[in-house]
Amino acid sequence: MAKTSLEAGQPAPEFCLSDQDGDKNCLEDLKGKWVVLYFYPRDNTQGCSLEAMDFSRLKGDFEAENAVILGVSRDSEESHRKFIEKKDISICLLSDTGIDIHKTYDVFHMKNFMGKEFMSTVRTTFLIDPEGRIARIWSNVKVKGHAEEVLSELRVLKGQ
Repeated sequence: MAKTSLEAGQPAPEFCLSDQDGDKNCLEDLKGKWVVLYFYPRDNTQGCSLEAMDFSRLKGDFEAENAVILGVSRDSEESHRKFIEKKDISICLLSDTGIDIHKTYDVFHMKNFMGKEFMSTVRTTFLIDPEGRIARIWSNVKVKGHAEEVLSELRVLKGQ
């Protein structure tokens, strides 16, 4: 499966997306904070639910490290609200229905499932430093243990 063409060390592309409450969330407004920007395929699917719940469970730990967690999918704000309520999610979910930011971050690629090819989101996480540079990228993420791995890497990078 294709990986993003973005690389650690380069400036993170700017974005401004609405969250589940219709509020705009822009990268430029988050300068001075670490940003965990993770792209996932769809609300209310097994892997995506587990990933969102894991990040929610660790939200306080990330906040203690001056980090904000933002999940991004192609789902609508309404879908995000229902997902958050159903799964008791406490992190911010951003709506990219036009897939513009997916394309900017190069996480929308051809997938093959059960012999059928289709375009979809490749589960990818970007850790963006307080200056707005990409510090670390995880491509083709396996959900189990991923939130813990991101938190661990954040702590390592902050210790440098």
